[in-house]
Amino acid sequence: MAETPCSDLSMTEDILAKYPAEEPALIQVLQDVHRAYNYLPCDVLERVAEALDVPLAKVFSVSTFYKAFSLEPQGDTIVKVCTGTACHIRGAGQLVEELERQLGIGPDETTEDLKFTVKTVNCVGACAMAPVMIVGEKYWGSAKSARMAKYLAEGGNDEN
Repeated sequence: MAETPCSDLSMTEDILAKYPAEEPALIQVLQDVHRAYNYLPCDVLERVAEALDVPLAKVFSVSTFYKAFSLEPQGDTIVKVCTGTACHIRGAGQLVEELERQLGIGPDETTEDLKFTVKTVNCVGACAMAPVMIVGEKYWGSAKSARMAKYLAEGGNDEN
């Protein structure tokens, strides 16, 4: 996939201005950049390395080490399906299959319109509510594949 330059590096400059120009600020800067762009664009990482005087290799190392960061554009709404033991036994696989059917994407993929990204996670610590899905910031316990359209429609809505 060809990397395109960011259209607005001013967001990066605003983020960098909030932190001291030194290596200990790296993870905080990357978190803010990820929040602003919904991923870590390569040209932004180059600017961060330059501003913090950190080798670019180290910036990429940190960016790829933490699962919370992505080097690929993410959807506006992140859909996570817990695949831990309790959720797996109680039907997490069917939830993933239904997401694939409804959205046309599998785990670690993003819809072309950048509305949704699907991820599987090992455990969300809510085993009593298995299987669990998180759509945006909304948790759905005892999730059922028959209710997937509802979860997707309501999960990214901050009013719920």
